[in-house]
Amino acid sequence: MKNLYLFLSIFILTISTSFADGHNIKKDGFLSKKFKVTKLSTIEDPTNKIILINNHGQSNFDGKQNFCTSIDQIRNRVSLIDEEINGKKIMLYNLCAHKIVGDMGKKWWFSKKPYEGKSKLDKRVEQNLELVEKLVSLGVPRKQIFVTGHSCGGLTTLLFFSRHPDKAGGGIAYMQACFDRLSKKYKVSKLGLEEGLAKFKEKKPAQYDLRSQYNDEILKNLKVPLLAFTHPKDPFEGLTSDWLDQIDGMKRVVISKDYTIDGKKCFKLGKNKSDKFKVKDGHSMDQATCFQYYNPVILEYIELPVLPHRQLLLFIVDHPNATTLCPLTIHI
Repeated sequence: MKNLYLFLSIFILTISTSFADGHNIKKDGFLSKKFKVTKLSTIEDPTNKIILINNHGQSNFDGKQNFCTSIDQIRNRVSLIDEEINGKKIMLYNLCAHKIVGDMGKKWWFSKKPYEGKSKLDKRVEQNLELVEKLVSLGVPRKQIFVTGHSCGGLTTLLFFSRHPDKAGGGIAYMQACFDRLSKKYKVSKLGLEEGLAKFKEKKPAQYDLRSQYNDEILKNLKVPLLAFTHPKDPFEGLTSDWLDQIDGMKRVVISKDYTIDGKKCFKLGKNKSDKFKVKDGHSMDQATCFQYYNPVILEYIELPVLPHRQLLLFIVDHPNATTLCPLTIHI
């Protein structure tokens, strides 16, 4: 009997510490609606699964961080689990990159040396490709695999499809950014885009050059229809994201700058659902409770490559102060 009590105590302790401190997630794997992580081994009925790969943000450009994501950051992604499209059920894979280090490391951000070698972003693109190939080997059709990400994970998503356009069904970028709080720090709203970026180039020439290099690569090579969410009050790239509109097939949703969606105030939930916090900047809007208003838009985007017939998917957005997004699907 004592052994049974000991086993149960260890089991309960293991479950309660599966997310390190109960809030932060440190493990790769499929997530359940209760945020339990299951390692990738086999996938039951893989041809009838849709896999969303989640790429988290970063606390620094090129170095390690303590954890990959947290429950509040991924809650809205988790809300898509078990949704069905044409009989195919959605699964969410959380891809951790918090231990990856770029070739020049964390200190490069504070230097003026041109970047040499592979950055953390480059390595994250390779990490995604490796996972996609693993999922395909387990029987998941490529068109049913979607690379998605927030912040640096969003930029990873854009880079992935600029380099590997035929490897997955599609991608979603949430508040893509990875090069400092450009909009806020360089006063883009006051100085304008050109002068604001000139200030960034003056203070951080190497970082400016690498950002330009990545953006140019994406503009030149990205041909896959992607879905992107941005916010004008995102202190990172909120006012420096209009270049996304130049990408063929890009569907960009610009969220209302007054921190409401569909007329509803937006809050972030903490560790417990009873913990509510006001959204203080646009970079966190995809983590707000009201963001699930866009779940039908996300599901309709995912539908495009998954359904057997061809579709033309149009998004009507009242830019730049959009509060609603009207999807129109035409079957052809």
